Amino acid sequence: MSFQIIGDSCCDYPYLEDDYPWLRRVPLTIELDGENFVDDEELRCATLISKMAASLNAPKSACPAPGQFIEAFEDCGADEIFVVTLSDKVSGSYGSAVVAGKMFMEQNPDKKVFVFSSHSAAAGEIAVCCELYRLKSKGASFDETVEKGLAFISGLTTYFILETLDVFRKNGRLNHLQSIVTSALKLKLIMGADDTGSICVRGKALTVDRATYKMADLIAERTAGQDMSERHLYISQCMCPERARKTRDIIMKKTNFKDCTILRAGGIATIYANSGGLIIAY
Repeated sequence: MSFQIIGDSCCDYPYLEDDYPWLRRVPLTIELDGENFVDDEELRCATLISKMAASLNAPKSACPAPGQFIEAFEDCGADEIFVVTLSDKVSGSYGSAVVAGKMFMEQNPDKKVFVFSSHSAAAGEIAVCCELYRLKSKGASFDETVEKGLAFISGLTTYFILETLDVFRKNGRLNHLQSIVTSALKLKLIMGADDTGSICVRGKALTVDRATYKMADLIAERTAGQDMSERHLYISQCMCPERARKTRDIIMKKTNFKDCTILRAGGIATIYANSGGLIIAY
């Protein structure tokens, strides 16, 4: 049976490589100071970053309407459809896709749709998409793919290191005390997703370089004693490919991941990671 993997537009793009031909994205939209941006492959993230820096306001994102997901389901023509979205704790994209899936299957009882909340974003979403593609390419059934996909997500780990926390301060995702302390001390936070997909702080450092080494140590500690030789590391970078390559090299020296894919942040990842931000998932 034919299959299609569909993600929302927080599924980032391979850096300096061809895009995943088996992945279709449904775009979110971004609003800043009355200007709207569609988060698709044509969005110029450098322009978005410049406008964010000049604004006193935080950009706001809007998830795709169910109808946009239904259109993607209809256009792909696949018998089995797997959807991967941002964590349901940070976006309505998951809920919108679930509604779309139910409506689509009512009208097309011969089709199957399953929606995964990645409990992550950016690199984490791509990690899930790649795992689903791997499973289906090896002949896994629909139910087996769902079961193993959910298990993969339950073991997924996401970290991110940001050069600036401006967007988090502007939109209230950092509490008042954290904002004061991180601003005054110019701290770099190692942040991540907890088991439910909510954002939490994993560590602190005075520079991005120190934060990177500390994060690599956290990953090495977490994977110690595990065979990671078949697991892939994914790094989304926002306007900082050299930093991403350095981070890859540091982590790979401390662990035994099979390989690493560096990604280019799309619009949704950009509004949170901002210039210089990294999102790491495995």
